[in-house]
Amino acid sequence: MAKRVYQVWKGSNYFFLGGRLIFGPDAKSLLISLLLIIVPVTVFCVFVARHLRHEFPSYNAGYAILVVAIVFTIHVLVLLLLTSARDPGIVPRNSHPPEEEFRHEFSASVEGGRQTPSLQFPRTKEVIVNGMPVRVKYCDTCMLYRPPRCSHCSICNNCVERFDHHCPWVGQCIGLRNYRFFFCFVSSAMLLCIYVFAICALYIKVLMDNNQSTVLKALKESPASVVLMAYCFISLWFVGGLTGFHLYLISTNQTTYENFRYKAENRINVYDLGCVNNFMEVFCTKVKPSRNNFRAIVQEEEPRPPLPTTREAEVEMGEDHRAKVEDDLEFGGDLLKISQRHNIEDIEAEIRSRGSDVHHHNSSEADSVLGSDRRAPNVQADIRNSSWGRRSGSWEIASEVVGMKSNVTESRSHVSPKEQYQ
Repeated sequence: MAKRVYQVWKGSNYFFLGGRLIFGPDAKSLLISLLLIIVPVTVFCVFVARHLRHEFPSYNAGYAILVVAIVFTIHVLVLLLLTSARDPGIVPRNSHPPEEEFRHEFSASVEGGRQTPSLQFPRTKEVIVNGMPVRVKYCDTCMLYRPPRCSHCSICNNCVERFDHHCPWVGQCIGLRNYRFFFCFVSSAMLLCIYVFAICALYIKVLMDNNQSTVLKALKESPASVVLMAYCFISLWFVGGLTGFHLYLISTNQTTYENFRYKAENRINVYDLGCVNNFMEVFCTKVKPSRNNFRAIVQEEEPRPPLPTTREAEVEMGEDHRAKVEDDLEFGGDLLKISQRHNIEDIEAEIRSRGSDVHHHNSSEADSVLGSDRRAPNVQADIRNSSWGRRSGSWEIASEVVGMKSNVTESRSHVSPKEQYQ
């Protein structure tokens, strides 16, 4: 049976509803975030907002307090799910490295001075962003060059576009496709904390006015208001500070990752388009569609021939070298035979010029000389000095070999039959 993409996904994500929802590996922490929102709002509606329904008789304003709390809480929960349950901008990983980036180089070996071929791969390359060069890195896990502002999340094991950070409270990476919803979630949670804190304070004021009591007596009459005010005050420091920090990041067009990593380097921010344009880029642009179709059927790729390893390339180069040496030996032997043939012809011509009375005797001597000439040369010793184009890449016989051969033939050509006879 054919499998779908989400079933063979190599990241650390969890999928629900047949790949329609994608969560991070720490999706269980999302339950904690839901409880931290739902439980306080439920306490607020039951012990505070319910008692304020009839305190504002005109236009039934008391019911509006309860309705606003419920609606606003649903709004926050929807933003939380939009942040946590969608693709944050995952870059699909490659099944093999980009072959056009490989380059073959030879490195000298320590033993024997041999050259060993090896595959070199550039770890970085430069791209132009807004007229400025930006260096992008190669990801070994995803086997691709990361787009600008992309980073590999070690928790989700994915490369994420415009990676901001991995938020454990939402159990998902924050990137290009969910950053807008993340900021709205954080800022809405801050407004919800302010709303609950303010209504609890209002309820204490109502108790003081109705009972003509002091603040302490009013607090004793509504302990839930005290707990909610303390909880909202503490939470406000967290979500309020986070909202302010991300307002600064949006205004300067930075990400959390860039701010913490490159702050000390004083880099020029090539992505800054001005405060207004930066806000419009985050909130007024269309969310890019996902690069991944998690419900698609997996297409089987044709097997690709494996890239040659260093050992295989070295063996192949050694076989070529041996073939070249054998050709070199054969060529050197041919040169030696040609040189010997000329010397033999000279000796035979000199023998014929002698008298007929010593023809047979000198012929036998010439044959002995020829026999010694055929046995004398050591081809293997001469051939060792030949080489196959170590520098020029062409056939070349070492000069000392040729010189030695010429000296041998010249000495033999000057030997007279009389000396040979003696």
